[in-house]
Amino acid sequence: MTETVLLIAAALIVGMSKGGLASAAAIAVPLLALFMNPVTAAAMLLPVYIVTDWVGVWLYRRSYSRRNLWILTPSLLFGVGVATIITPYTPESLLLIFTGLIGLWYCLRSWLKRGTVERTEAKVLPGIFWGTLTGIASFITHSGAPPSQAYLLPQKLPKLEFAGTVAIAFAIGNLVKLPAYWAIGQLDGLDWPLIAGLAVTGIVGTVIGKAVTAWLSEDGYLKVIQAMLFILSVALLFRGGAELLGA
Repeated sequence: MTETVLLIAAALIVGMSKGGLASAAAIAVPLLALFMNPVTAAAMLLPVYIVTDWVGVWLYRRSYSRRNLWILTPSLLFGVGVATIITPYTPESLLLIFTGLIGLWYCLRSWLKRGTVERTEAKVLPGIFWGTLTGIASFITHSGAPPSQAYLLPQKLPKLEFAGTVAIAFAIGNLVKLPAYWAIGQLDGLDWPLIAGLAVTGIVGTVIGKAVTAWLSEDGYLKVIQAMLFILSVALLFRGGAELLGA
């Protein structure tokens, strides 16, 4: 019963993320890792991500940054390709720690910096760097939020444009991950009727996430995203450290 409740909660969280609360989805795998192998958890949630991704694309089809998508999407896909090759040889614990440190660094830098933080532009080289890291982290742990937001948040995009850019970029990236997951055997033996039910739950979550995003002010939205990013980053550091120490 507990496992079912956590699975439903994880699917709802994924959906809310695709509805606009961009950092929330990456909390889902650590949540499920409380009672199952994180690789299995990532594989179970991938179809939920894909379904809710495209609901998110429809919700934000008119609100996105075209320039950021042109920079981030190819970089994210390149990162997925790199991750497909290195996954059998890379300790998940190290990637979890690295991903968590990126998010923690961004949050602390934003909160501790004095004065007004200047708005940055969508530059190509930083976008390629952060986009590649996003693809790698997203493939292995579904934790692509910290590197993608380290690039996007300083641009101070309008909240709907930010949400739409993230939704579209990750929709394409997650769809590409499906054949890659199949190729390395991560989709074998999954409970597909259960996953179908979780996908429906995820769709409900996207509607909730969209409503919350529309309700929040621009400043409130930024604070919520940063708070979720901070919580996620700390969770990733604890989980990565525990795995590294063999806990």
